[in-house]
Amino acid sequence: MVSDLINENERFLGILDRLTSKAIDDYYNPYQLFEWPDALPEEMWWMSPELTTTFGTQAAERLTEQQLFALSKHESINFYSLNVHGIRELLIEVTKRIHTAGFETPSEFFHHFIGEENEHMWFFAEFCLRYGGKIYRQPAGAAAVEIPRSNVESLLVFARILIFEELVDHFNSKMALDTRLDDTIRAINRIHHQDESRHIAFGRELVGVLYEDVRRTAKGGELDEISAYLRRYLTYSFESLYNPQVYRDAGVERPHELRQELLASPARTELERQVFRKTVKHFEKLGILR
Repeated sequence: MVSDLINENERFLGILDRLTSKAIDDYYNPYQLFEWPDALPEEMWWMSPELTTTFGTQAAERLTEQQLFALSKHESINFYSLNVHGIRELLIEVTKRIHTAGFETPSEFFHHFIGEENEHMWFFAEFCLRYGGKIYRQPAGAAAVEIPRSNVESLLVFARILIFEELVDHFNSKMALDTRLDDTIRAINRIHHQDESRHIAFGRELVGVLYEDVRRTAKGGELDEISAYLRRYLTYSFESLYNPQVYRDAGVERPHELRQELLASPARTELERQVFRKTVKHFEKLGILR
């Protein structure tokens, strides 16, 4: 039983207590925290250039500075849109498990988690609608999976949540400190990074416990299937940053061709390695990636 593994894991229980206390101590009201200017300057970076999908590619050399600024604006809106969609999924999945069998012990932390993520979704959506006029649609192919064993399903749910959180936190932590960006952009990245650091610490421990539960009862090639599934999800999550609608909105010709060019670029491989370096290392250490 997952609950037995959790309650026998003193390390996890200690981390859970510390994270719950910190969530209470760090609480803030996002509806009062942010100041929203009427507009943000167009001739500026809206995302750290090193994080944009064209950085270090031949495509970037063909574009003017104004085009690169425009791309960074729309890639920024796409990034926060992905946050809105990702948070919606994790809220649904965590809410389904709060105060249910196996998740009794972490349910108190789930309450803080749900509250914080709901507020994150609000300020990311607010930014998109104020400064982009829309929220980009969720990309096709979101990794739903039908697996009859509930413990495997829960493992994949929380592994997906962890992948999503580590992806966005890589961007948040860098943009929070980037003085080339507007103060409003830096602020939403800074506050999200503050909360996500707790969520990631919790997620890493919970995924470890859930994987141990699955490993004990795995049948046939089930563990290999889980590994292959998560590798596909890592790729899917990263490639969602490469949105042809973004390129179209920024005024770039042949946006679908540009996406394929960028996905094939060595720069894309290196950025994906940087983004998921800690995630992959942690999953390999657990044995969940083979």
